[in-house]
Amino acid sequence: MEDKKHIFTYTNKDFVYDVCRMNENTTNVRSRFDVALKCGWAEKMKLGLFRYHLGDLETRVLAGNCGYIAQLNIQRGIERRKPQTILSIQQQFDSTLFNFNKIKSAEILFEMRKAEEILAEKDCARNQTSAMSFVIINSSPLEFGHCLLVPEPSRCHPQILIPSALQIGIESLFLSADPGYKVGFNSLGAFASVNHLHLHGYYLNPPLNIEWAHTELICPKNSLYRLMNFPKAFMFYADVQVEVRAVADTVCKLTDFLVKRNIAHNVFMTRGCPPDSEDKPLSLVRHGVRIFIWPRVSCFGAKEESGFNVALCELAGHLPLKNREDFEHLDEDGVKEIVQKYLLSDEEFSDLEKQLVKHL
Repeated sequence: MEDKKHIFTYTNKDFVYDVCRMNENTTNVRSRFDVALKCGWAEKMKLGLFRYHLGDLETRVLAGNCGYIAQLNIQRGIERRKPQTILSIQQQFDSTLFNFNKIKSAEILFEMRKAEEILAEKDCARNQTSAMSFVIINSSPLEFGHCLLVPEPSRCHPQILIPSALQIGIESLFLSADPGYKVGFNSLGAFASVNHLHLHGYYLNPPLNIEWAHTELICPKNSLYRLMNFPKAFMFYADVQVEVRAVADTVCKLTDFLVKRNIAHNVFMTRGCPPDSEDKPLSLVRHGVRIFIWPRVSCFGAKEESGFNVALCELAGHLPLKNREDFEHLDEDGVKEIVQKYLLSDEEFSDLEKQLVKHL
């Protein structure tokens, strides 16, 4: 990753707040960030830098209240890199294992820098490359534009969420004019495959129910909500009226609480309706970002060979399926049955909620 690459520089003035879902086809909705990501990603695909060619995926919406979006992606299940052995949510970084400092420079889409940070580093005479965040291709993509946001790779952070990393994820959502752009994070023990800090970003055209799903305010001081739909999650909301770094700090206060108690978790961020929206199913407004955190049962060792793994996108309602039989026959009840195995019980979730509200 030492070669000089394209640098995407931005400021808060580049944030796009006026975003609406006019229809399901969002592929032509672009900002400067979307152009850099979509065009760069498509070019890398043409160059054969991925483990397989990702065409238009077969997609169907499962009948039911959850609106699960199933997609057939057989090659991802076959070709993806073997996950690292994870034994603890607080496992330390191991430089001898695969990490993002070992990737080919051709896999880098661009370096992502905020203009104010560049100026600050020059004033402090810091090493300019130390705080750079890389946007690289996921060589086993689950959807169009699937990339990894890797903050400060040379600092070798383990896969534990920190405010600066979450800030980059939230800001990338505000840089995109496409309501289908998503960002997520898997903790160790929650199907993270590499113990080197990274977030996932990708585009998904069909809307997810969580973009407007009903939430209930449970901690007014920190604007913490509970997702009422299955599966239960904690939610924060960021829009033009809040400071992104402040939201990132608060979210990480919650995830740090989970890490210290060895509770695995998945995070999923998407453009969505305000939590107090009165017309959620019909609203097209996507001015803000919904940030969901699912505490869940830890899963260590080899990944289960089933139709899908329960990680960030599956909990959000997006199901990349490994075989045609599941794609054609799996129904909402079957999905819930699989997902439920990885969730906290209602009693455990309620107890955790009380602790978190007190903590925050």
